[in-house]
Amino acid sequence: MEKSKAKALALNAAKARLLAVQMVHGAASGHPGGSLSCLDVLTTLYFDVMRVDPKNPQDPDRDRFVMSKGHCSPAMYPVLALRGFFPTEELKMFRSIEGHMSGHVEMHVPGVDMSTGSLGQGISTAVGMALGGKLNEKDYRVYAILGDGELAEGQVWEAMMSAAKYKLDNLCACVDVNGLQIDGRTADVMPTEPLDKKFEAFGWHVIQIDGHDYEAIENAYAEARTVKGQPTMILAKTTKGKGVSFMEDDAGWHGKAPSDEQMAQAQAELEAKIKELEG
Repeated sequence: MEKSKAKALALNAAKARLLAVQMVHGAASGHPGGSLSCLDVLTTLYFDVMRVDPKNPQDPDRDRFVMSKGHCSPAMYPVLALRGFFPTEELKMFRSIEGHMSGHVEMHVPGVDMSTGSLGQGISTAVGMALGGKLNEKDYRVYAILGDGELAEGQVWEAMMSAAKYKLDNLCACVDVNGLQIDGRTADVMPTEPLDKKFEAFGWHVIQIDGHDYEAIENAYAEARTVKGQPTMILAKTTKGKGVSFMEDDAGWHGKAPSDEQMAQAQAELEAKIKELEG
């Protein structure tokens, strides 16, 4: 990957992180930790990998994306806004009774392909989308992001079996492996490792990457496009709360808003990062 492309992706991700934290602070509610951890993958998808058109969000030939961990709308909505699906000003209405952006990802927001929130249902829908593409002989691809805590849902594994059975090589999912969930470390709440061996046993092609390395992310999605006869799972190792020092690797930031003082610190850190990348 060219340095200029990686820098552009990092800049968009930094801007999205700032918008995400501002949204959660403004609403005094939301899920910042897991949103910040998956933003490098999500930014790469929307600005480098996926075939989408903000001017025609319902294009039947577009690639599809499902945010299976649907509480991470503070990641989804800023990326869609920065990509041009709607003005960033609308993000100020997040979780507002007068607004149209609730705490979970919803389809009435331009660019959203599936409403999610009940964990496990998002990836199941993505499997259905990919199967539909095969049956209709369409060449679009389907992408999804799951949380590693979400993997405790049995429905996830039913979806994995179905995707393998129908040889959905047009499906590429990614697990945001940040190691934390609402009640603590995933290894303590409900151990799911070794993830690579489990997904391989379920018939998936598995790629393991650093989920904050743009070249690694791009290469993983490029590899997925070459895989035939089976779906691909990208295991992206990430840091929960990435980009805000006091939120990083702290399960307490799974679902709470920063105070005014904390917001000032987060904003200063993220604005400094944006300035660095713009310089």
